[in-house]
Amino acid sequence: MAVFVALGAFLMTLAGGWTAQRVTDRRHLVLGLAGGLMLGVVGLDLLPEALEAADGEVLGVPAALLLFVAGFLVAHMVERLLAARRASHGGGTHDGRTPEVGLTAAAAMVGHSAMDGVAIGAAFQVGGGMGAAVAVAVIAHDFADGFNTYTLTTLYGNARRKAVAMLCADAAAPLAGAASTLLFTIPEHLLGGYLGFFGGALLYLAAAEILPEAHHDHPARSTLLCTLAGVVFIWLVVGIAE
Repeated sequence: MAVFVALGAFLMTLAGGWTAQRVTDRRHLVLGLAGGLMLGVVGLDLLPEALEAADGEVLGVPAALLLFVAGFLVAHMVERLLAARRASHGGGTHDGRTPEVGLTAAAAMVGHSAMDGVAIGAAFQVGGGMGAAVAVAVIAHDFADGFNTYTLTTLYGNARRKAVAMLCADAAAPLAGAASTLLFTIPEHLLGGYLGFFGGALLYLAAAEILPEAHHDHPARSTLLCTLAGVVFIWLVVGIAE
């Protein structure tokens, strides 16, 4: 049942990537929406789940929050190191962005989607009602995952074929994750730590890269409205799933 439900996530991911491809003439709106979706996923979905699952503390600070900050810093350091290496070899895109960063970010999205599939499978092991609730949330926000995977890959100067390849990998990941739960399960505290770390990395990309790029050439109200729409969409998805 879990693998069958994961097919919905597969289709929604492809739909999100297809949407990102079709609106290239409104790139600033695409990036504004992607930034809002990413912000909504982090603040309203990933971080609350991480805090609930990883309930331990380190020196009075929740472990999930420490990993959240670590994810943000690691994303920043990886981007800076790749940019410095590329610059020393005379590479990179015309605006200093490095394709490796986009591929790394997209690979992280693929890993996250695989964990979405694991979450579906684990929830169905608890019960049908729990599985259905988790499936609704995952399938809905996998549209955002597909949208963001394609956008992140192309934003950093990667060719369209690479973006499509990463999109297909992201779409297939929930199926693989759901199937894996037939063999093993992941301890809840480890899953929470992963969600916290990934949330920090995703927030960095949204705040430091996606949203500034969206408003760089088109600081219009329409771009801001797309960002708000992305956040509200994730809010509604989380609310319906609850």
